[in-house]
Amino acid sequence: MEVCKHDRYCGGCIYQGLPYQEQLKLKEEEVLRLLAEKGVSPQKLESIEGCPAQYGYRNKMEYTFGDMEKNGPMTLGMHQKGRFMSIITVDECQLVSADFNRVLSYTLAFARERGYSFYHKKTHRGLLRNLIVRRGVRTGQLLVNLVTSSDGEFDEQAFTAGLLALPLDDEIVGVLRTFNDSLADAVICQAQKTLYGRDYYEEKILDLTFAVSAFSFFQTNVEAAERLYARAISLIEGIEGKEVFDLYCGTGTISQIMALAAGHVTGVELVPEAVCAARRNAARNGLDNCEFLAGDVFAVLSGLDKKPDVIVVDPPRVGIQPKALDKILAYGVRQIVYVSCNPRTLADNLRYMEYYGYRCDFLKPFDNFPFTKHTECIASLTRK
Repeated sequence: MEVCKHDRYCGGCIYQGLPYQEQLKLKEEEVLRLLAEKGVSPQKLESIEGCPAQYGYRNKMEYTFGDMEKNGPMTLGMHQKGRFMSIITVDECQLVSADFNRVLSYTLAFARERGYSFYHKKTHRGLLRNLIVRRGVRTGQLLVNLVTSSDGEFDEQAFTAGLLALPLDDEIVGVLRTFNDSLADAVICQAQKTLYGRDYYEEKILDLTFAVSAFSFFQTNVEAAERLYARAISLIEGIEGKEVFDLYCGTGTISQIMALAAGHVTGVELVPEAVCAARRNAARNGLDNCEFLAGDVFAVLSGLDKKPDVIVVDPPRVGIQPKALDKILAYGVRQIVYVSCNPRTLADNLRYMEYYGYRCDFLKPFDNFPFTKHTECIASLTRK
């Protein structure tokens, strides 16, 4: 493909125009640099694994309503590089399927034709805030979520009818409206309304089916995530019959995959909605040997009597905080498998863990998000 037409203004992709092998080389070198800075030297370091597809791989996009120039026409898309108040319309983004661009273009045209206002970050007035599109890659299902304030009328029926009339490759299974009157520049669900269909889409990973609701965390690149998860689980020594703790488990995807072989899996996640989704998905997959607990990892572990045989962690970009990490290390399990979405905080945590008696036996980077700055890694640590 040619360099994206939005590249001049959009801040999403930093490697536009760079051959893919060069992108992989730069990302691998960055991981090695961060590890070296912290003095972390894995016993075995595998080369970076590329992405199965370099284009159209994202299954979720969160777009923002705004304008490119002050008092200019309404736009819908991403924040402009270096100008937080400016929004650039990204109707030909190469990282998503064509349906995402079609839904975006329709929504923007609908809003402009009816003269709807967008929510202004400084005045805190206006109606339209965000458009969130999610897709089941293996199921061909789309979930469309329009985020608005309560400031003004909106023709829900006409908007929904127009969406359903679009010539799409996938099927819209749900149209939602989320109400957000928070002053924060973030998508906060204060109330939600189903305008059509249902409030979730389905996805399949490693022969399991997951219902993903509007605000549940789910891996953004399913094909790449499946390979990453499979490799991470393969690192666990003799998982059969073991008690596994899966910390920062999200909607419990990797928990349920491990439960197919483990004796029992306990997942811990801060977001209550994600825990509810994990429980529902485990039930629909017929898994009765996994449980999910909602709360801060440190607080939940402090209240648990049982002890794990192995621990898997998949923390957010900020990594594992010291209190939680101390609690995890105090179990003294032989093996910890770390799935990371941020090599910088991974290096910090690995250095800390090595200081307190663990050795990094294995580390491998994965490029799940071509053209962007993001790199994922998996690491396996054993107690000295």
